[in-house]
Order: sequence, then structure tokens, then C-alpha cells
Amino acid sequence: MNALSIDELIKIKNAVISFLRRYKMYFGDIDTQKYVDLFLDEMQRGLKGEESSLKMFPTFIQFRNKIPVGRSVIVLDAGGTNFRSAVITFNNKNEPVIQKLKQSYMPGLKSEVSKDEFFRIIIENIRDIIDESENIGFVFSYPIEIYPNGDGKLIYFTKEIKAKEVEGEFIGENLIAAIKKHGFKGSKKIVMLNDAVASLLSGISALQNRNFESYIGFILGTGSNISYIEKNSNLKKKHIANLEGDDYQIINIESGNFSKGPMGEIDLKFDSKTLNPGIGHYEKMFSGAYLGGLATEVVRFALKDGLFSDTFSRKFNDYIMLESRDIDDFLFFPPGNPRLINLTKDIENRDLISLYHIFDNLVERASIVVSIALASTIIKSGKGNNPCDPICITAEGSSFYMMKNFQARVDCHMRNILSQRGSYYYEINKIDNAILLGAAAAGLE
Repeated sequence: MNALSIDELIKIKNAVISFLRRYKMYFGDIDTQKYVDLFLDEMQRGLKGEESSLKMFPTFIQFRNKIPVGRSVIVLDAGGTNFRSAVITFNNKNEPVIQKLKQSYMPGLKSEVSKDEFFRIIIENIRDIIDESENIGFVFSYPIEIYPNGDGKLIYFTKEIKAKEVEGEFIGENLIAAIKKHGFKGSKKIVMLNDAVASLLSGISALQNRNFESYIGFILGTGSNISYIEKNSNLKKKHIANLEGDDYQIINIESGNFSKGPMGEIDLKFDSKTLNPGIGHYEKMFSGAYLGGLATEVVRFALKDGLFSDTFSRKFNDYIMLESRDIDDFLFFPPGNPRLINLTKDIENRDLISLYHIFDNLVERASIVVSIALASTIIKSGKGNNPCDPICITAEGSSFYMMKNFQARVDCHMRNILSQRGSYYYEINKIDNAILLGAAAAGLE
């Protein structure tokens, strides 16, 4: 391919920016402080039980920093793609011992399943460890409302899981019923939580030798969510009683459903094509289950607007559907899978450059909208003003760590946002087996 001049390169980039601006998809046009204010307002409304896209679910898991040792707990992790199970014990050095780890696909991932089938599949996956403990910590990474007894009612499924009969059901209650139905004896105590809460708890359990004023759990994988620690006196939901005002508990924000974010015209078009239109607005802008599909939609708009050559337009036919990993592959170069190699082979240099700028814009925009949510959570926590006692953010999820320079981009935007709000200090940490450790900490409550 012939090398392009600097003027030609600038012209291509400006054409992409102009295209993105036309549909309100350009990262440089996002007013971060405006959306921080909107996010904080939705958080406050959610805490009061008022209408809000942020549900601010109480978890009834109190803030503590010591984990019981010598007791086994069954841990379950229902994620976006995989279902995992294991048995965990913390030794006298507070080190976790993980045994009998098993992984399989989430029920309802590939096709619609009934409620009975959903829980039958779970039982099949855990039958070898059901008798290992009476305690179960169950991470269920979908919007669930937690009740004081530790059970959780599923509000709805996200991440394209297809099991409509399970929506509106108590997960722990149904699992206990399924255990008994399949002939297993003994009583079980199940504590339900989601992956963001588990991520937060893993930071507490794994970093007990560090000084942190507060903790945040952040997930960016198939979906996205945030949890943080809130004072009980700030929780004003009418149906919640008997909470001590001076105590703290973990709040599940359900941040992926924030509905007042900087969504553009193509975001809305893409949302209308997903399994649950109007649900999970925010995470559809950047999480692993959706970024590839959104990128596909952006490219299709660009094709209609004449941004690409006829050769590339013919190659990018109606059957092409990108995945999030395709974006990573392309930005890191060279593409690591045959589909992208075939798509980009023998096309014009300007097409490759245009595609790069589109993908890079989506990743940069993703880092900004993530930063808005995380910075808002730090501000709302009221903690982290002392540099010697920062906030610990435990970040979990392949998308956060695999998208090109993503962690550095998030850190940069967060510091810019927070510097205009006061003095805030935080540290982003990665904990091995974070979700399983969080499930264990909750199950040993």
C-alpha cells in the first residue's frame, strides 16, 4: 500500500470525527461534569426509593474487614458467560484455599430454558460439592434485589441470558427447593450477592494489611456494575427498616442501567436490536457483551454515509457481526483471528485507518463513561480525601484489563473529573479469583 501524507492522514481522522459527531458518538463532545451531576442525582434518588435508573439495592452485608478462618463454604458464580463453583476455606494466615473448582456455560446462554431447567442445570454442576458445607455464597451477576434474609429476587436478566420464567423469582429459595427435589439432604444458608459486591469484598479480604478508608467493587466484563459502602442513615427507602444509622453496608448501584448517560443516535439504534431494549442502557455503550455489536452498528452507519470504499463495503456484508475481542485484536495489530484478517485483507489504507479511528473512539468513549460512574461513586462515598487513606477500587473483568490502554485511560479521565470536585485519592487493584473470594466472604457472614 502507498504511504499517505500527513495531510491525508489528518483528513481521514477529521472525516471520522465529523461522522461520529453527526450521530453524537464522539468522545470529545462528552461533558463529564454534567454527567457526574446526573449520576449523583440518580444515586440519591435511588437511595431514597424514588424513581431512578440506579436502583441502589441494599445488600444487608455489613462492612467488616475480618474473615472467619477454618470454615468451608460453597461458592457459586453465575456470570455473563460462565457458571463456576468451588469450595473455599480461609486458613489461619487468611489465605484462601480453593478446591473442586468447576466451570461450565451459564444456563440460558445458548437457548431459552424454563425455570425448572435453569435450576436443574445448576444442580448438575454442583452435585459433587453440595454436601461440603451448609453455607453457600452465590454471586448472581444480574439485577437482583436483596432481602434481609440474604435471598435475592431477580429483577430481569441482562447479557442476553434467556430464562424468562426465572425473572421475578427468589434465586436462593428456588435453589434450596431444587436441592431437595433432587434428593439431597441437610439445610442450607444461602447469601446472594452480585459480582460487584463480591469484587468489593475480595478487596477487603485480600488487602487486610493495607490502609484504605473505604472500598469500591467494579466490574467490566460481559456486563458492568459498581458497588460501594454507604452509611445506613442515608438509605431512605420506605420498605427498609431496622437499620442502625451509624452503621455502614454495601450498596449495589446497578450502574449498568444508568439511563441519563451520553447515548448517541447509533447507541439508541443498537439498543433497539438487543434482547432487552431499554434495559442496561449504560453498559451497552462499553461492556464486553455489547461493544462488538455496537461497533458493527457504527460501521454500518459509516458505510451508508460513504466513509469507506466500495471494496470494503462489499466485504462488510450483512452477515458480519463483530465481537468485542475483534476490536482489541484490531487496535493491537495484527488481527489475531481469521475473520478480521479476511475482512481487512487487500482493502485501501484509508479504510484501515478509518476503522482504527472508529474503534479507538469507542474505546476512548468507553473509558470516559466508566470514569464518570466511578468518579461519581467516589464522590458519593464521601471518603478518600486523605492520600494516606485512599479508596480501594477492586476492578474485575476481562474488558477492563484487555481493551487497549483502557486502565490508563480510565485513570486519566477519573483524575481530570475528580480534580474539579476536590481532593480525592484512590487505588485500583486486581485481586486473583476476586469473585470467588467475595462469594466466600459473604457466605461466611
